[in-house]
Amino acid sequence: MTLKENLYNQCLVFIDNRFQTIKNTINEIQESLLAETKSSAGDKHETGRAMLQLEREMAGAQLAEINKVKESLAKIDINCSSEIIGLGSLVYTSHFNYFIAISAVELKVNDERFYAISPSTPIGNLLIGKKARDEIVFRNQKSLIEKVL
Repeated sequence: MTLKENLYNQCLVFIDNRFQTIKNTINEIQESLLAETKSSAGDKHETGRAMLQLEREMAGAQLAEINKVKESLAKIDINCSSEIIGLGSLVYTSHFNYFIAISAVELKVNDERFYAISPSTPIGNLLIGKKARDEIVFRNQKSLIEKVL
């Protein structure tokens, strides 16, 4: 498995875990809504139902966002390589290494660490369109782009 494949698969696992967590939350909320029975404290009951419905809507919005991120990840061709940084690029700088894909956690392959970042993040915006030997300044820190895969 190539380095890029490994990082891509770690991003997939990250997204799938988030997706499953949100699905579980929605299921729990749905069960709570179904378990709610009309009590003598009518206003309290209605308030509880309204809160659960709000939680369900928020979880639904998170689920929609996860689906968008999943679609973005699916656009990456892990077999493609370019000298110019774009979606799917592996970027080595003088300070950190990046995988331009989705905003996720720090990823590790062997002894190398990569930050999975979305192209729309502030650092992603700085890197997109650059190439090896270019410099960027992020948070008052200069970094040299050493290698792009």
